[in-house]
Amino acid sequence: MTDLNGKTIAFLVAPEGIEQVELTEPWAAVEKAGGTPRLLSTRAGQVQAFHHLDRADTFDVDQQVADADVASYDALVLPGGVANPDALRLDEDAVAFIRAFVESDRPVAAICHAPWTLAEADVVRGRRMTSWPSLRTDLRNAGAEWVDEEVVVDGNLVTSRNPDDLPAFNDALLEQLA
Repeated sequence: MTDLNGKTIAFLVAPEGIEQVELTEPWAAVEKAGGTPRLLSTRAGQVQAFHHLDRADTFDVDQQVADADVASYDALVLPGGVANPDALRLDEDAVAFIRAFVESDRPVAAICHAPWTLAEADVVRGRRMTSWPSLRTDLRNAGAEWVDEEVVVDGNLVTSRNPDDLPAFNDALLEQLA
């Protein structure tokens, strides 16, 4: 089992529209491995998760992304949900944080619709990746090689297609942190 003792993982989400399972399952995997997950968002307070289109739980934000330092985190997880990455890619602080994180060569894991934010940060050119199928054209237009696979690891970048891929996604994330 991977030992993440002493490693802090940033989970970046918008104030609402997060696919809950894409937040909670990687979060639990990080905790189980001994890491410390921290929730970052564009606003302080709480964020609203969803089970597809239905409201689910709320989660307390640990830090606003505008105040976050990439150097304080060992990895970045970008959960999906349609509304979540769509809102994040409109926030300059979130996009700058994501870009700086990818450029830092630390692990970045994005699932489902979350690669939209990677395209917005202009960090997918020449990268092999996957996502929810509707993002295929967006990612190709941003310069990525899109493939339909359960999980794709390209350097420090881990991507997966959907909640069904969470076991492989979590394993790849933890392997990147090992």
